[in-house]
Amino acid sequence: MNEQAIARLGVTCCVVAVVVAIPLIWLIATYNRFSRLAQHVRESWSGVDVELKRRHDLIPNLVETVKGYATHERETIERVVAARAHAMNAGASLKARVDGEAELGASLGRLLAVAEAYPDLKADRNFLELQRELSLTEDRIAASRRFYNANVREINALRVSFPSNLVAGMFGFNEEKFFELSDASERMAPTVKLGN
Repeated sequence: MNEQAIARLGVTCCVVAVVVAIPLIWLIATYNRFSRLAQHVRESWSGVDVELKRRHDLIPNLVETVKGYATHERETIERVVAARAHAMNAGASLKARVDGEAELGASLGRLLAVAEAYPDLKADRNFLELQRELSLTEDRIAASRRFYNANVREINALRVSFPSNLVAGMFGFNEEKFFELSDASERMAPTVKLGN
C-alpha cells in the first residue's frame, strides 16, 4: 500500500467514526434526557401524594369537630368519611386517584358549608385552625399539581417531537397522564371562610 491509500483509508475511518459517533452521542443524550424527565415526573407526583396524604390526615379531626356541633348532619359527615376512604384506597391508577380526590373535595365543600349553619362551630378555635390548615393544604396541593403537570408536559412534548419520538418508542417511554380535574366545579378548592 502506498501512502495515498493509507491516508484515504485513515480519512475514511475518521468519517465513518464521526458518522457513527454523532448519532450514538445524540441517542445517549436523548435517552438520558428522557430518564431525567421521567424521574422528575415521579418526584413531582411524590410531592402531590404527600399533600394528598396531609389532606387525608386533617379530615378525621375536621369530621370529629363538626360532629360535636352538627349532630343532625350525619349524612354529610358519612359522605366525607366514605370519600376519604375511597381517595386513600384508590390505588396506583392516576385516573382513580383523581376521581377519588375530586369526590373528596366535593364532600369537603359540603361539610364546610354545613359549618355556616352552626355559629358555635364557626367560632370554635379547633375548627378555625383545621379550616386554616385545610386551606393551606389545598393551596399546596394545587402548587404540587401544577409542578407535576409541568413535568408531564415536558416529557410528553419530548416524546412526540421528531426525532426524539424514535428514542421514546425504542426504549418504551410512554405518555404520562396529567393530574386534571374532570369537572369544572371540582377545579375550585372548598371555600374556607376564616372568621369570628
